[in-house]
Amino acid sequence: MEKPRIVFMGSPDFAVPALGELTKHYPVVGVVTQPDRPAGRGRAMTPPPVKALAEDLGIPVIQPERLKEPGAFAQLQAWHPDLIVVVAFGQILRQNVLDLPPYGCINVHASLLPRWRGAAPVQAAILHGDTISGVTIMKMDAGVDTGPILAQRAVEILPEDTSGTLTERLALEGASLLIETLPSYLSGELLPQPQDDNRATYAKMLKKEDGLLDFNKDAVTLARQVRAFNPWPSAFFFWQGVPLKVIRAHPLPSTNQVGVGEHKVINGFPAIGTGEGYLVLDEVQPAGKRPMAGDVFLRGARQW
Repeated sequence: MEKPRIVFMGSPDFAVPALGELTKHYPVVGVVTQPDRPAGRGRAMTPPPVKALAEDLGIPVIQPERLKEPGAFAQLQAWHPDLIVVVAFGQILRQNVLDLPPYGCINVHASLLPRWRGAAPVQAAILHGDTISGVTIMKMDAGVDTGPILAQRAVEILPEDTSGTLTERLALEGASLLIETLPSYLSGELLPQPQDDNRATYAKMLKKEDGLLDFNKDAVTLARQVRAFNPWPSAFFFWQGVPLKVIRAHPLPSTNQVGVGEHKVINGFPAIGTGEGYLVLDEVQPAGKRPMAGDVFLRGARQW
């Protein structure tokens, strides 16, 4: 069987391993990724990580704001894909795109579907205290992560995992599972299995303000929020009128009455009273400064 022509759609770091592995095994004839965006303190226009890899590999790239732009679909048609592989692309595919390649469109998703459909599955898994995450290869349909499943692989969520560290592991597992799954899918041996919609949960798209810590919640929940939102959108609260980012923290139970929002120093580190126990701030980042250990922060925070 002649190897299929593949178009790859993806944008962030999570998608990079999948593109890299695909190019070792199949002809990737084009890449669709998000437009360059301002990033960093200087707000310089920065390409998505997928674009950088595609250009290194000499693969043609287009960056439409929306796939429905006439020029974008015309380019897809011109590439004559047999299969479209989608990994964290960030746009909904319309029916004309789903119907274009003979083998359809398949997606690498960072959860064990139908759990955590949607835009932020890794953050949702950590935030809700899941102990297992994973990757799913599915055939796409018009819904949001509702398509039938081709393959899945579970990945343990470690107690110290942040969404950053877990995403890195899932990206590698997803790339590996994709390459393992494609031969049997393309040969017709592997048939997609429908999802159980009754077990579906949804991970909403996160906004910066979602990172605000509510100290009425218990310390265990807040510590999970810190891990889930590291590196983005990051957990924070207001200290002396400006946001203080919390990079690492741990819960500390207390047998005494705890004042919600009360500031303490525990074993040389800043801590805040919560609805249940204390949240100890192991590493923070004051506005305009570099990240620092909590005990270092206290040296300059006389009013804590």
